[in-house]
Amino acid sequence: MRIVRYAVDGRIGRGVVLGDSVHEFSWGDTEPGALVARTTELELLAPCLPRTIVCAGSNYRGHLAVQGRTLPEQPSLFLKSPNAITGPDTSIRRPGDVRRLEYEGELAVVIGRTARRVPVEHAGEYVLGYTCANDVTAHDWRSDGQWARAKSADTFCPLGPWIETDIREPSDLHITTRVGGRVVQSESTSDMVFGVGRLLAYVTRWITLQPGDVLLTGSPAGVGALLPSDVVEVEISGIGVLRNTVVERG
Repeated sequence: MRIVRYAVDGRIGRGVVLGDSVHEFSWGDTEPGALVARTTELELLAPCLPRTIVCAGSNYRGHLAVQGRTLPEQPSLFLKSPNAITGPDTSIRRPGDVRRLEYEGELAVVIGRTARRVPVEHAGEYVLGYTCANDVTAHDWRSDGQWARAKSADTFCPLGPWIETDIREPSDLHITTRVGGRVVQSESTSDMVFGVGRLLAYVTRWITLQPGDVLLTGSPAGVGALLPSDVVEVEISGIGVLRNTVVERG
């Protein structure tokens, strides 16, 4: 299923996409409900509202090779704040004092049940599904000495367009990022140093993840700059396309 959150006629709901329409859906339902509207007649929102967003950095071999770095022995983790969440076809607000804003197309894992000390071999049992993410980063703000501001400004975590639940094996999905229609990232998740199972097992040794929480799995080589009016798209095979436009924020 493709699970969405939507806004229509002044209300927010959860549904599933069937063809070009959205139907009602609630947790625990086994079948889609009544027709809500066509997808062109409503606004798709971020498909989940995580309380915790855990991110894996430096997790693609090709990206590390470009930087001249060796493979890490364990995942490098950081957090993004929930205020950074925004949905598909919304604006990424570029702070006026940022010299370099960057895109990072990523596969996002959406947690489906409470996850604590998850065994690698059972990681899939804790996953609701997958969506596209853009780990937007204010590159020059990394000089703060920690990444809270650089990673967590408002709108710095676009997610969407929906949660795809039918992916059973996330180890060979193709990620393509485009800026203004030009391909800037193109790589398979098979290039990850640590796959979804190992990441989930590692994270949940110390951090309990709840349903709706999100794990970002790292970005492949090709990370680059975003300018005001740029349209950035993150497309992942088997999931869909997450599209956002950069605007200047005073």
